Amino acid sequence: MQRYLFLGLLLACCAGIQPAARAQAPAAAAPAIAATGSLTGTVLDSLKREPVPYATVVLLPPAPDDKPITGVAADEAGKFSLTKLAPGPFRLRVSYVGYGTQTRAVTITAGATDAGAFRLPVAGTALAEAIIIGTKPVVEIRPDRMVYNADQDANNAGGTAADVLRKAPLLAVDGDGNVKMRGSSNFKVLVNNKPSPTLASNLAEALKGIPAEQIKSVEIITTPPAKYDGEGTAGIINIVLKKGVEQGLNGRVSAAGGNRNSNGNASLNFKTKKLGFTSSGGTGGWYGPSESGRVRFNKQDGTTLRQNGAGDYGGRWYYGSLGLDYDLSDKQSLSLAASLNTYNGDNYNSLLNYATAADGRLSQLFTRNTTSLFSGFNGELTGTYTKTFAQARREWSVLGQYANNSGTFGYNFDEYRNSYVALEPGRASYRERGRGRSPGSETTVQTDFVQPFGENQTLETGLKSIWRRTGSVADVDGLTLGQNADFGRLPERATNFSYDQNVQAAYATYTAKAGKKLTLSAGTRLERTALAASFRTTNSEIPLRDYYSWLPNGNAQYAFSDNNSLRLAYSKRITRPYIDYLNPFVDRSDPQNITFGNPGLDPELTDSYELSFNTNGKAGSLNIAASVRRTDNAIETVRGLASDFNILDAAPGTTAQTFANVAANSFYQLNFYGSAKPAKGWDISGGPDVQYIVRRSPALGIERRGFTAGLNFNTSYKLPKNYTLQGFLYSSLPSPDLQGRGAANFYYQMGAKKTFLKDKADVVLNIATPFNNTWRYRNTLNTLNFSETSDNISFQRCFRLSFSYRFGQEQQGKRRKSVSNDDVKGGGSKQGGQ
Repeated sequence: MQRYLFLGLLLACCAGIQPAARAQAPAAAAPAIAATGSLTGTVLDSLKREPVPYATVVLLPPAPDDKPITGVAADEAGKFSLTKLAPGPFRLRVSYVGYGTQTRAVTITAGATDAGAFRLPVAGTALAEAIIIGTKPVVEIRPDRMVYNADQDANNAGGTAADVLRKAPLLAVDGDGNVKMRGSSNFKVLVNNKPSPTLASNLAEALKGIPAEQIKSVEIITTPPAKYDGEGTAGIINIVLKKGVEQGLNGRVSAAGGNRNSNGNASLNFKTKKLGFTSSGGTGGWYGPSESGRVRFNKQDGTTLRQNGAGDYGGRWYYGSLGLDYDLSDKQSLSLAASLNTYNGDNYNSLLNYATAADGRLSQLFTRNTTSLFSGFNGELTGTYTKTFAQARREWSVLGQYANNSGTFGYNFDEYRNSYVALEPGRASYRERGRGRSPGSETTVQTDFVQPFGENQTLETGLKSIWRRTGSVADVDGLTLGQNADFGRLPERATNFSYDQNVQAAYATYTAKAGKKLTLSAGTRLERTALAASFRTTNSEIPLRDYYSWLPNGNAQYAFSDNNSLRLAYSKRITRPYIDYLNPFVDRSDPQNITFGNPGLDPELTDSYELSFNTNGKAGSLNIAASVRRTDNAIETVRGLASDFNILDAAPGTTAQTFANVAANSFYQLNFYGSAKPAKGWDISGGPDVQYIVRRSPALGIERRGFTAGLNFNTSYKLPKNYTLQGFLYSSLPSPDLQGRGAANFYYQMGAKKTFLKDKADVVLNIATPFNNTWRYRNTLNTLNFSETSDNISFQRCFRLSFSYRFGQEQQGKRRKSVSNDDVKGGGSKQGGQ
């Protein structure tokens, strides 16, 4: 009943917006009052005709007086509005870091004046009023986010989204493709401001299915405002894909090949006066060798287990998207977007397992050949209606989305006991196979309304409802040599689990400019979560339960000047566990290391505080940020002996892994990130990140604390005749985990690009870690009953040669509004929760 009351309120509010809009329309048509003129306009990139968000707009007297009269920052769409202006001649100056400044004479009347579009040239490209070819900076620092402009980085050609995220500020990607943001895997990944359930369930594999050529930029939002769903305690990563043209037609075809991946993709886009069409598609594969090792010491009986594995991995992805935009009128538009992202692959591993007793005698020996299988599918359909009004910055939108997301998983293994090598399958002592699927769907309805009050105040409100259906169905078959003629079903190992999660939310954010230098924003989000689960194999259920979460946030920004500002921000965030965390299916593909989910998990609540200083100048930009994040009921990966989890049929010494709300974590972080141009054609960006981490778990009797640090560095140099050289480096120290210590990281890459055919074609050669073939990711674990060291050998040395050809116009179209269901945990990796 509560759910239907909430939806009724949502529809009532939506229905009430339009009459309110009509009621205010006559005010806009009222006769203008003397000395109350207004001035509006738009700031665009001169090369791509796309908006320049947050550009600084200053009103000046006629020359030569340069003392500012008033000013304002453009919004996300590059639009600005100045009100309460006296009529007369003035000058309008528009600027933004990375772009040249443009000044234009304007005459303000007693009514509304449209200054038109200001097309800013990229910094260093303005000569009088002529525009010369230029590029955007690789990294931009905006008031509320960092932006990595992937389309300006030559090394990305022919790669995947994982390669792009590896270079973005505050992010780290290990050899398996697992991503961390500010040292945490608790974040959300959006694509064009909307979630992908496939990304949420298995980010490392799904990122391989998005070609780098389709990515325009990556936005890192550390303290998201209330309009975003409350999920992701470390923040939000928004992958912005390239879209269509402003007018006309364009497209792109590309292909790449190398010793670790290959792909081909294409896009075609056009726009007429009212209709816009975008499309893209591609396919590719990844492949390579793998190697791992593990040493575990059992403190109870003195047994030492050693495992050495080697194998290979491979897979294929397919990607496609279609989009339509139609302008019903100057102030009304409709859009329809559809996307398909699917992948499949397998990992093969040959594992030698042997254990020695305390006296050194061999107590266990076997070789196991395992093939793990996986696939994922994500299809989405999104529709949007947007209405703007005569009053600048006023907007209403309604969005709906249906997403079908599903996956399969499985494994086959053949175990040869008392043998150092694998034999033919018919001589396997024991064989096992497991097959499962995880069906799922999401339906979302959302409405947002922006109401400005004068020039300096804005109220944003919205309502949203999400209906999720997911689950897991799996069966396991076994065959023991000499006991069975064929595989037999193991019903005690099966699972049939369904899970429903519904979320309704309402938010409001009020922003006001207190004087010329101080901007204040306060918001809150109220979310209701209702969930229920059913376990058909055991005929048990988790009854329907719901809870409410109040998630306030706010920030204050003080501008010392146009180029220097200080920002203080606070937000409370929630983390709901995803299906991989909840699924009770016991994965025994490695019988010595079994894993399973915990359907009884509660959500996390995290308080985040951040103080940052930002400065921009002709020499470059610098952002210094200090932050604190505290989570009292953190979801952590927990390891122990199988007997600790009441798994009684496991062999002695077997460990188990699951998830539990067992820790209180605090992250104290200091981050420096800057960009500079030491010489003509030379760009550098990067900086260090230092963290002090405290993890406490009274339930486990554990407290861990310690420092970790990382370094991100990117540089490019433009040579004559359209050659570009580029290099990238990332390194990090080990980090303290709840039950041990995480791995250090080191990765570097260099590349060269040649542009030809009148700037329409590129050839790019990339080489990664040429001076070391592998990197050893070493993790340590220490519990009451055992200690363990595990090594994952990543074969990082690789090369890739890519070619791309562009045709038609290269302008970017307007950004389509989209659904953002960024409210479940599971984005960091399959393990997560670190």
